Amino acid sequence: MPVDYIRYDILAQAALRGVVRTVLADVAKKGLPGEHHFKITFATAAPGVRLSDRMREQYPDAMTIVLQHQFWDLTVDDDGFEVGLSFGGIPERLAVPFDAVTAFFDPAVQFGFQFESLDKQAADESSTAAEAPTAAPPPAAIEKTGALPAHAASAEPAPIEKSGGAEVVRLDRFRKK
Repeated sequence: MPVDYIRYDILAQAALRGVVRTVLADVAKKGLPGEHHFKITFATAAPGVRLSDRMREQYPDAMTIVLQHQFWDLTVDDDGFEVGLSFGGIPERLAVPFDAVTAFFDPAVQFGFQFESLDKQAADESSTAAEAPTAAPPPAAIEKTGALPAHAASAEPAPIEKSGGAEVVRLDRFRKK
């Protein structure tokens, strides 16, 4: 099998994260249109994630936030977003790099993306580099699956569940191990 020197899997993830960036930037400027709202899961230990010690203790690995009715000061730049949210009646300001996002879902239209974690991607890259030149790195593919669970915050990454024809793009499932 030929070697994929272009790394389409990485390019596809970057493009899909660009979709998340574009959507959030539009919402930051114009507000949420119609019934759209977002569930965003991210790795709390990823580089560049900023949250309070209280939240980091409660969610050491991952958490899911909901941007719907009660969020404020959403700002978006090329690398990530910042947003104000309230957790247990205590206001918090979160900063999340797009590389830390592991899932994005819009329940209003049953559409979302699930991304490969940065740790897994780095491990795959290093194992691919160690392989013989004729070995192919794992290909990426797109899978339609179900919706993320409806919880507002989670200590575990949000799993993908089968549900009502939702479209979630998941790139890591088809990677060869």
